[in-house]
Amino acid sequence: MLDAFFKPNAVAIIGASQSPGKLGYTVLANVIESGFRGNIYPINPKASQIYNLKAYPAVADLPETPDLAVIVIPYNHVPNAMRECGEKGIKAVVVISAGFREASVEGMERELEVIEIAKKYDIRVIGPNCLGIIDTYTPLNATFAAGTPPQGTIAFMSQSGALQTAILDWSLAARDLGFSKFVSLGNKADVAETDLMLAWADDPESHVILAYVEGVPNGQEFIKVARQVSRKKPILVLKSGVTESGSRAVSSHTGSLAGSEAAYDAAFYQAGVLRLDSLQELFDNARAFANQPLLKGDRIAIITNAGGPGILATDMLERQGMRLARFENSTIQQIKDGLPDAASAVNPVDVLGDALSDRYAAALELVAADPNVDGVICIVTPQAMTEIVETANAIGKLSQRLDKPVLGAFMGEERAKAGEDVLASYGIPNYKFPEHAARAFAAMRDYVEIRDRPDPEMVRFDVDQDAVKKVFEDVRAEGRVSVGEAESRAIAKAYGLRLPQSELAATAEEAVKVADSIGYPVVLKIASPDILHKTDVGGVKVGLGNASDVRDAFDLIVYRAQRYVPDARIWGCLVQEMVPTDGIEVLVGMSKDPQFGPLVTFGLGGILVEALKDVTFRVAPFGREDAEAMLDEIRAHSLLRGVRGRPPADREALVETLLRIGQMVTDFPEIVEMDINPLMVYEQGRGAVALDMRLVLKS
Repeated sequence: MLDAFFKPNAVAIIGASQSPGKLGYTVLANVIESGFRGNIYPINPKASQIYNLKAYPAVADLPETPDLAVIVIPYNHVPNAMRECGEKGIKAVVVISAGFREASVEGMERELEVIEIAKKYDIRVIGPNCLGIIDTYTPLNATFAAGTPPQGTIAFMSQSGALQTAILDWSLAARDLGFSKFVSLGNKADVAETDLMLAWADDPESHVILAYVEGVPNGQEFIKVARQVSRKKPILVLKSGVTESGSRAVSSHTGSLAGSEAAYDAAFYQAGVLRLDSLQELFDNARAFANQPLLKGDRIAIITNAGGPGILATDMLERQGMRLARFENSTIQQIKDGLPDAASAVNPVDVLGDALSDRYAAALELVAADPNVDGVICIVTPQAMTEIVETANAIGKLSQRLDKPVLGAFMGEERAKAGEDVLASYGIPNYKFPEHAARAFAAMRDYVEIRDRPDPEMVRFDVDQDAVKKVFEDVRAEGRVSVGEAESRAIAKAYGLRLPQSELAATAEEAVKVADSIGYPVVLKIASPDILHKTDVGGVKVGLGNASDVRDAFDLIVYRAQRYVPDARIWGCLVQEMVPTDGIEVLVGMSKDPQFGPLVTFGLGGILVEALKDVTFRVAPFGREDAEAMLDEIRAHSLLRGVRGRPPADREALVETLLRIGQMVTDFPEIVEMDINPLMVYEQGRGAVALDMRLVLKS
């Protein structure tokens, strides 16, 4: 798909320079020194030869059409250079030049012009304002970075070029960090993360895809593509710039609970992406994926010459939800027979501080052969007699015969370096701390679960969309965007949600008549399109047992509403059936995320929802499996399963409600916020009732 960038027949450097220190000189030098085998064409109207290569005054003068052009000229000349590339038939362009969207409004206009030209000539563009691209197998280094990273199986993309230069410098000193592709996305005016994911999905040189992202402009497309690609290989992402201060002001409970952090977590989970919290975690995990076979389970064996590090690894495995492997009795006996009496033959296997390489080799061979072991961590602390290099060689040779991953934890610095070099030669990543190795195995486990997760079972219900459209038209006709509870009932009914019997009353006497019809006790709620949070203004009264109570409550509720919100339009009160109170109050809601769209929320409901914030999220649309998983992701999930003699909640009713709401907010993208709070869910078989619902439409 993007082969013209990574496997070009020839490369033109537009803005190649004879002056060391200039971008045009550095990029040309990197292309040459990387060993690129195709023709290299410097473009500079003021030079006849650069770097011992013939220079050409313009793209039109080239003797052939290169697949790739790299532009390193001042921003004001870039549009014209793009036209020249298009007229020549060049199909891939890397624009390193800065001065576009990142610089000013005028820069944004220039960027749009560049992309318009690219579309006219069917050119794909990486950048502008980027470091460039590297393919270590072609080989090609079309960047202004200082050096080329070691060849490996990690494909890395980043919005930050400066970050990449630091990582590149780090990789030159690392022993087990090699790259296949190294791409700086810059402003992502054209080629973005999804394009590279698709291009690398079937790339045999890339075993794992890494991305540093600052924003995802097309969230729904990202989820779709990443889900597809993650079936084939792991995608590890570090997302920066996510803070609560970056979220917009909202009026609903759901909106105040959701933020860009929650949206990215939900989207990455649904996309099958592993999200990491730091660069160290990103590359720690990448090193495990890059060269080791995947875990087939979560049972890990530990071999160590010191008890403390073995315990630390065990603790971390347990915290990550992994398991210590339980050896077969025959394995334990063989370990006992082969190790000193003081050694531990159960997991973690302690080969003792005086262990030489042969003892490690014997232990690893026995442990790895056990059918209950899915992966092995080999911990080595440098004692006076420890054979660092020999032990690393023994572990490396054995690992090549195994179909199970082996990770090293050769601890220390000076003495451990030699062992790290040897392990790296066998493709075994080494971690200076055993906890990091344990976390890498947990990431492997997470990826396998993601990869094997079935595609979502999308469910569509027979609903009345016309009824919803009518409500929205009436609301907008009054110049409003807030949809109150009385109007929301029609929407909930149209989407098959169960509601308590209720009716709007404009006066206290009407309220009494409605209550007499419904039957006591009843609930009264203020009905106003301008008051979303009724309890905040004392606008709810429950358990009204007779006509006198209803009259008094009506007058009090209206008085409070007029006092606290003087300009509010008061329609009266909603008289509602008093439903049984033996259920659990939960929240189902939605807040529109600018990147990913409708973000559906589930959690504990009622008046304490924002204080407890016990909620989880999914980007709609989502399937039945996601809806079921949401029920188990809140901290209070045990309440839904039944505790202290309380029967389990009707999970099927909750799942169906989540799916119906997911369908609603997908069908009507103009909904920007929505709450059902509370949704009263009863024991299994009794269903769930939406007691209060409100929506906000796009203004």
